[in-house]
Amino acid sequence: MEKDETKIPSCDAVLMISFGGPERPDEVMPFLENVVQGKNVPHERLLEVARHYEPFGGVSPINTQSRALLASLLNELNAHGPTVPVYWGNLYWHPMLADVLRQMADDGVRRALAFVTSAFDSYSGRRQCIEEIDRARKEIETEAPQIEYLREFYNNPGFIEPTAERVESALGEVPDERRAAARLIYTAHSIPAAMAKKCDYEVQLREACRLVSELLGRSERQLAYHSRSGRPQQQWLGPQIGDYLRETCRNGEVDDVVLVPIGFVCENIEIVYDLDVEVAALCEKLGINMVRAAVVGSHPRFVQMIRELIAERV
Repeated sequence: MEKDETKIPSCDAVLMISFGGPERPDEVMPFLENVVQGKNVPHERLLEVARHYEPFGGVSPINTQSRALLASLLNELNAHGPTVPVYWGNLYWHPMLADVLRQMADDGVRRALAFVTSAFDSYSGRRQCIEEIDRARKEIETEAPQIEYLREFYNNPGFIEPTAERVESALGEVPDERRAAARLIYTAHSIPAAMAKKCDYEVQLREACRLVSELLGRSERQLAYHSRSGRPQQQWLGPQIGDYLRETCRNGEVDDVVLVPIGFVCENIEIVYDLDVEVAALCEKLGINMVRAAVVGSHPRFVQMIRELIAERV
């Protein structure tokens, strides 16, 4: 009797891919060295970035948030299917992708669907993860799992709706009489302009901002960037959030700003230091009340979206 191929699952595991971060002070520099491996980044720049972790005891919040998302996704799949194991691997810190792929191979996983926790197309946000998985698969001596990737979700209602909910909650912290005039500013990690020309990063970011603003019934969709690095003469996507605030809010016409880190799924140092420390200090200097919206994290609607994307492929 021939097998009914429609009843054979198209995956026997799910792999959630994140970026990782240090969880104690002595991990900060090794983590940063992993991030810049193969890149011409001066050691002095690494030391400068390492100091960003000091206010937080050398701990990035990203791994804690990734664990919460992992647990929520596993519960969602167990409740609604497909009931498959979920693995978690990071690009830059433990659990490293290569180690997780070896574990998957040892566990007998042969075909897995991968969810990259980056909504937008860029080399550092998505394609580098794919390259690392391809490299690791070639190094696995046993049969390496076949990895297929869930589609991008920058314009998916499961990402847009919880983002809008986070923004609405942040707007609720602005006094009633000033809420309508509060300036909504979306933020994302800047990348080199030359890199941006080779991908849809900026286009997708602007589309996501438009969709969230329309859902909120607001006209503004200003996008600004932060976490710029590299040589000063190298052009990166802008405007930088600090420059934008100095230029736009210098005349005292803006009382409140709500920052929306739409470029990120999980909290990380690029948010809690660059926005909550540096930009917050600038806003205080400018006399502006700053409120920062939370990321989608393990919002139930976002977790439901991941399950739907998995079911779409299964």
